[in-house]
Amino acid sequence: MDVQHFTRITAFIEARLSPLFAAETGSESGFAMDDTSRALRALRNAVLEASAVKGLIEQRAAAEPAVRRVIDQSVEHHWDVLRGIARQWEDHPDFVREFKRHAWELDGAPAAG
Repeated sequence: MDVQHFTRITAFIEARLSPLFAAETGSESGFAMDDTSRALRALRNAVLEASAVKGLIEQRAAAEPAVRRVIDQSVEHHWDVLRGIARQWEDHPDFVREFKRHAWELDGAPAAG
């Protein structure tokens, strides 16, 4: 699993969410206090939080074995969060098969360009 996997899945999800913040959706651009705006902000925050694990991947190689195991667990957990969100758009033409895979299935497989 590499940083590119997280970059690609985050970009895919953000591309689905960003238009929902438009005023045309009736959610006051996602920044009001209506339920739609709150839900959009919560979902976007979850995506941003899960994608922040990218920084840990870069530290993994130099980490001690015990820390490496914690990093691996964190990466797997956050990938599962993003994977679950992305799969809501499984029928979207930009959805790629890699977004369905488990973290361990991506080990040693660099993200496609």
